Amino acid sequence: MTYQVDILNPKANKLLHDLADMKLISLSKKTNDDPFLMVVKRIRKKAVPKPPTLEEITKEVESVRSKRYAGKN
Repeated sequence: MTYQVDILNPKANKLLHDLADMKLISLSKKTNDDPFLMVVKRIRKKAVPKPPTLEEITKEVESVRSKRYAGKN
């Protein structure tokens, strides 16, 4: 028999683990089937093989900002 339980109080988590330690129940982590994350994973698979590094992103942002604010000084 399988139940899905939403734990509202951290003490309940401890109780469940204690029951598992006594071999009265077994616990398994359910994979998160969040539809948003599934879409993100699918998009990432189709993306360029090498995502931009933080330095590349920072350089691009600074370039765009400098162009945007160049005429305002």
